[in-house]
Amino acid sequence: MFHIKTFNAIAPEGMSRFDKDNYAINESKTPDGIILRSQKLHDYAFPESVVAVARAGAGTNNVPVTQCTKQGIVVFNTPGANANAVKELVIASLLLSVRPILQGAQWIQTLTGDDVEEQAEANKKQFAGHELEGKKLGVIGLGAIGAMIANDAYRLGMEVVGYDPYVSVDTAWSISRRVTRANELADVLTTCDFVTVHVPLTEQTKGMIGEAQLAKMKSGAKLFNFARGGIVDDTAVLNALKAGQLAGYTTDFADEKLLHNDKVLVLPHLGASTQEAEVNCAKMAARTLKRFLEEGTIKRSVNFPTVEMAFHSPYRITIINKNIPNMLGQISSTIADMNINIDNMVNRGRDDYAYTLVDINCDEQENAQAVAARLEENPDIIRVRVIKNPGVGY
Repeated sequence: MFHIKTFNAIAPEGMSRFDKDNYAINESKTPDGIILRSQKLHDYAFPESVVAVARAGAGTNNVPVTQCTKQGIVVFNTPGANANAVKELVIASLLLSVRPILQGAQWIQTLTGDDVEEQAEANKKQFAGHELEGKKLGVIGLGAIGAMIANDAYRLGMEVVGYDPYVSVDTAWSISRRVTRANELADVLTTCDFVTVHVPLTEQTKGMIGEAQLAKMKSGAKLFNFARGGIVDDTAVLNALKAGQLAGYTTDFADEKLLHNDKVLVLPHLGASTQEAEVNCAKMAARTLKRFLEEGTIKRSVNFPTVEMAFHSPYRITIINKNIPNMLGQISSTIADMNINIDNMVNRGRDDYAYTLVDINCDEQENAQAVAARLEENPDIIRVRVIKNPGVGY
């Protein structure tokens, strides 16, 4: 029986994937896994029983990832599950930035009298706007969201330039060949009428768009931030708006100093706030967490490498260890010294840590547990788990 602890309300379509015969939800103070949305865990004391955290969303800045890594806790996210919701909001915001739709709708509510239609026609010129077609959009970050925005903006008739030095092969295949790829960030900033940011918040991207970058932007350009608040320096944005260098700023992250400014549109973090996105994120988070608990498979982790291997043996040993030379040799030797055969083995490293799956051929769970206990004696091994294959046995 696996125990799952939830923070926040997780869509039932996701939680239903944890079958009641094998999972108990919020019934133990020592859970095996945690699934959450926006709850901040930086002050949470993780029980030693926790082996994984699944965040139903793309960002993981509310999870102490570094701390989790040191404790051998795998952190998962759900990239792409809410991509369509964010994409649609960005496209809507682009349209709102060139057409004063909101202002017109608010103004017309002030009209009275039998000649409302005539008043509207007579005064509509004050709400004349521009079109997106033919304008140039720069997309910084070509992950799941950025790629979708680039493709759809092109379909709207915009010229699109994308910048992402780390674009994945999968994403590269999904981006229209008509989207131009910039080699430098400056190529986007200096030439685009609109710039939208879609990168994760990390030490490297914090303050990525600041005073120096805003100074390079095309005069009269508009900036959009639906990624994370800390990526854009809000004070620098306000200064650029006041100086006329920047024509407008739209953000999904509330900051008091941004309010009550005619050139700034602040939204209450609506990016992934659709029923469809919440369901998709919950499903992906639950599926990822379940596969890890039952098979040891890692996919869509932010702190450990992707590791998958078909599970045909009676028992599987999962190992999180320091990424140092000869660890595989030590693991293999330890298992061989106990007269147990290794059926299959895979290892992947990521920065200072590595993850190993070892399928062993033994007929008793006690023997598998003995292997795990022996491996745990190695000071360079962080965590060891034993998983029994329910479909295989003697």
